[in-house]
Amino acid sequence: MSTPASTPRADWRQNLSHALGATVITALLVAPIFGLRLERVGVRTIVVPHWDKVAWACLAVFLVQLARPWLGGLATARRIPWPTLPEVSQPQRRLLLTVVLLMAVSWPFMAGRNAVDIATLALIYVMLGLGLNIVVGFAGLLDLGFVGFYATGAYTFALLYHWAGWSFWQALPLTGAMSALFGFILGFPVLRLRGDYLAIVTLGFGEIIRLLLVNLTSFTGGPDGISGLPKPTVFGLEMARSASVEGASTFHEFFGLEFNSMHMVIFLYLMALMLAAITLWFSNRLLRMPIGRAWEALREDEIACRSLGLNPMTIKLSAFTMGAMFAGFGGAFFAARQGIVNPESFTFIESALILAIVVLGGMGSQLGVILAAILITVLPELAREFSEYRMLVFGLVMIVMMIWRPQGLLPMKRRHVEVA
Repeated sequence: MSTPASTPRADWRQNLSHALGATVITALLVAPIFGLRLERVGVRTIVVPHWDKVAWACLAVFLVQLARPWLGGLATARRIPWPTLPEVSQPQRRLLLTVVLLMAVSWPFMAGRNAVDIATLALIYVMLGLGLNIVVGFAGLLDLGFVGFYATGAYTFALLYHWAGWSFWQALPLTGAMSALFGFILGFPVLRLRGDYLAIVTLGFGEIIRLLLVNLTSFTGGPDGISGLPKPTVFGLEMARSASVEGASTFHEFFGLEFNSMHMVIFLYLMALMLAAITLWFSNRLLRMPIGRAWEALREDEIACRSLGLNPMTIKLSAFTMGAMFAGFGGAFFAARQGIVNPESFTFIESALILAIVVLGGMGSQLGVILAAILITVLPELAREFSEYRMLVFGLVMIVMMIWRPQGLLPMKRRHVEVA
């Protein structure tokens, strides 16, 4: 006996009930966030309702849910293909890379101070995203504690300056080495773990590092951190109004220039660009080497990787070590740029943000990671009036991406050979 087909009236009623249900859930979620605000009136704090925003949000959800079947049919009938990058030859790629590099180098000489500062921050996240891309994108290991390596690099430079008087350039190689050592040490407990268990262990590692920095007050400065960190020098020349050492020359005195604080801003940007370019070149070379192929084999199938004679232990350790090294370099530069480090700069939200850059750009895609890092850093600065809702909007964007474009903005192109 066949079941009768649903009538249009029944479909309409079911669609209306779904829209009303979604509207009620939206009202419950949005009302505490947007509908009620605490405001100071003299010495008292009162609750001021703003129900207009709640009403507009509920109306939008109701209309979208009500029109969802029609919109779904329209999207299926008129599916718009996602734009793809055109294929370019090797000479064209080199020419394009040269043009982009020249534009990036000339950017600080044409833009204002605020724009250059934002671009420098974006390049730091590019460096961190490319480092985590080795672990998550290439090797397929979910790491939620990447900020621990970031903090290790920053505090290594800070401690070397505070206790031994090392300059930035003296401490830079050791910051990468110390972070790589921590990545190597972390690799051992996670050798037999995968998936959610691996994510939990790495998350715990990041929190352990932060709590150690908070509690080792006599060594790390505790919650206050370490301040007064020196900026990088240009071949030993300080880019300051006056030299910290009596008798030494500063950058503008050596070249006969008038002192301008913008010189340091430009130098920090160019230095961040250099570090990001080195990270991109190094990770790209690693991907083409046998270790890069081994990372891809581990990501696709660990059992098949083992059956091919590859050692998963060595592959995981190499991925954690390489990714942590670049995070250490980024942390050292961040500490030198800020002039101060404290544990509040290395919370879990930083790990989530860096992981979101890799996922949003496309796991394994270096160009996608660079694009995502720039978007996530620049867009919030362009819409400062929505800064208090930044994380809410960010979460909604990630949900939409997981539904609409789970492979990322620019997914990695995997080379394959077809046998006729």
